[in-house]
Amino acid sequence: MQKFWSWILPVLVGVILWFLPHPQGIEADAWHLLAIFVATIVGIILKPLPMGAVAMLGITLTVTLGIVTINQGLSAFGNRVIWLIVIAFFISRGFIKTGLGARIAYRFMSILGKRSLGLAYGMIATDLVLAPAIPSITARSGGVIYPLLRSIARAYGSDPDDGTSRKIGSFLIKASFQGTVITGGMFLTGMAANPLAAKLALEQGVEITWAGWASAALVPGLLSLLIIPWVLFKLYPPEIKETPAAAEMARAELEKMGAMKFQEWIMLFTFVLLLVLWIFGSLVGLHSTTAALIGLGVLLVSKTLTWDDILKEKGAWDTLVWFSALVMMASFLNELGLIPWFGERVGNWLNMDNWLIAFVLLSVIYFYSHYFFASATAHVSAMYLPFLTIALAMGTPPMLAALVLGFFSNLFGGITHYGTGPAPVLFGSGYIDMKDWWRLGGLASVINISVWFVVGGIWWKIIGLW
Repeated sequence: MQKFWSWILPVLVGVILWFLPHPQGIEADAWHLLAIFVATIVGIILKPLPMGAVAMLGITLTVTLGIVTINQGLSAFGNRVIWLIVIAFFISRGFIKTGLGARIAYRFMSILGKRSLGLAYGMIATDLVLAPAIPSITARSGGVIYPLLRSIARAYGSDPDDGTSRKIGSFLIKASFQGTVITGGMFLTGMAANPLAAKLALEQGVEITWAGWASAALVPGLLSLLIIPWVLFKLYPPEIKETPAAAEMARAELEKMGAMKFQEWIMLFTFVLLLVLWIFGSLVGLHSTTAALIGLGVLLVSKTLTWDDILKEKGAWDTLVWFSALVMMASFLNELGLIPWFGERVGNWLNMDNWLIAFVLLSVIYFYSHYFFASATAHVSAMYLPFLTIALAMGTPPMLAALVLGFFSNLFGGITHYGTGPAPVLFGSGYIDMKDWWRLGGLASVINISVWFVVGGIWWKIIGLW
């Protein structure tokens, strides 16, 4: 029955919207494209088919029904921002294949892992280091961090099957999860939907660079990463506070791995090279996607990655399809006038003399509306551009509006057990019940919003965003 409704509801929503009379001042093509776009978003949420397949059907309908031409329908597949995230997926495979990601995690564990709070900080530090080059928070959190946490929890006799979750496993899982939604928001390449937000911002004339995103997120991001684990440690404490065996285990694993191998050194060199090019490339006219291509080229020439590795990276190719479909539809909704029309109407409704108060209110609405979404990508696709348009209409400084909504597009993933990729993986481990997950997620959301608006606001004033 659930599978049946996952097919019926997207179609039903699309048909109803299609045949509703479109508002005065909106072209029929814009309204019909909206119907297909909303149906696609509902399909992505309900998943009658994989996300890429649903997005491809959206392109097919848009072109077949004559709303856009075939060239327009496929135009976003050549978008450089989309290819940035696709190439980042390829590069991220190198961290896992060479073992460098695990080595970094064990190194932090050996240094910080003598206490449970330090262990949590070590896992989050690993996530922070990997975030610029691994755009899938599911891959970082679920593929690199979670297996280590699960091993540590079991080593200390913490297992949900025998009622010992609170010994240490529950705290580590929750702290790690809240950390990954923050690290995802600190880099343009930290989460798959971030470049989508950047591309949609460009539709409004706001160009976000890799360095610009990272510099704006640096101070509030680091502060959130320091505060959230400490608060969780105080309010949701593990029974085991001292964990010397974890540090010993990490050192044993490092000894077992031995000295860094040639391909690990190549991976490390490539990672550092990418960071340098992403930070300083704009000074010499080097686009961040070009920098990513250079990094990928180094990995291929050195045979750190093979072409078979690239072909097997299904997440990258899937991202290319759904990303391109959603960017195409959102771009033409803007071009056909629907997004500006919507922004003007809501902006008039929220008309206030003080743009700052209005923008804070708008941002909080954007944040907590994520309770209704099971995907950050779906949320960004559906709501980022309309909310940005409204913010600009209210007089919010363009770069400030674009970045804050981009940051919140990551931070809101921490409020539920279904709102972002790693949430179902970590919640499904059974270490935390739903009441605690939502309660702690709500608390973390209040802290994050406060930190990013208050401390972040001061930092953004200093660097000239407003």
